[in-house]
Amino acid sequence: MESVGIHTSAMLIELSISTWTARKLDKRVSQEIDLDKGTKTRAGNYNKNLMAGTEMLDAIVKYAANVRAWHNKQTLPWSDSGLRLLPMANFMEYKAQLGTLETNYNTLVDRFLTAYPDLVSAAAFTLGTLFDREDYPVVEKVKDKFGFKYFFSPVPVAGDFRVDTHEAALRELHMQYEEEFERRLQGAMKEAWARLYECLDHMKDRLSDDGDKPKIFRDSLVSNAKELIEVLPKLNITNDPKLEQARVDLAQALMGIDDAKELRDNKTVRQDVRARVDEILNKFDF
Repeated sequence: MESVGIHTSAMLIELSISTWTARKLDKRVSQEIDLDKGTKTRAGNYNKNLMAGTEMLDAIVKYAANVRAWHNKQTLPWSDSGLRLLPMANFMEYKAQLGTLETNYNTLVDRFLTAYPDLVSAAAFTLGTLFDREDYPVVEKVKDKFGFKYFFSPVPVAGDFRVDTHEAALRELHMQYEEEFERRLQGAMKEAWARLYECLDHMKDRLSDDGDKPKIFRDSLVSNAKELIEVLPKLNITNDPKLEQARVDLAQALMGIDDAKELRDNKTVRQDVRARVDEILNKFDF
């Protein structure tokens, strides 16, 4: 696989979104449960939800999860540390959308922090005897639990070692770097292929009629496929012609189909798309 030029056609992005769990171990209740159940040792822990009764914190946690999912769709894996590969072709659109998502996240957090004193008072009634005012940090401490951070960095260039070492050792470092770089690059492209395969395989399954009746499938069957068709050219950092051809074939298979309703209502169209999906799966080595 050709890796030359990746450091100029892509960059690394690290996204970190933190939220407050609002969970607190209640040792007293945990002991009571053990006594009630007659356990001979500590058999479990009871963690109470300090914000039980309100959906404001749940909304923040859910939003953060959605942002992470979006981030993963727009990028490719690079390292176990959380770094992801962002193609330059997707940078401007990604950066603009990320800014909007950050603003929305901060708005949700600000609303929660403003309501926090009232939510604590409400928890006293919601939690009953489980309520303990000492469990609740001051609002300034709670604010520190939330964070939306990201950092862009260049993809390292092969051979860029700032060390003073023996020539033989330096050659070994170069070789190891090249092997690791190639492994990560192949892993990134493998995920791009995997996303396409999962989409096609799911379509194949859902578009197969169950007897005389079509299987049940959601509108996302089409919307997710079209979203993938749009993002794959940006993720194809090695310009793999086979991946691009498979993407084009899927786009052609869905040409003229605006939503899933047409696939549900029209058996002929459904079978035609199913056949085209089969062709793509058989045509390429996934």
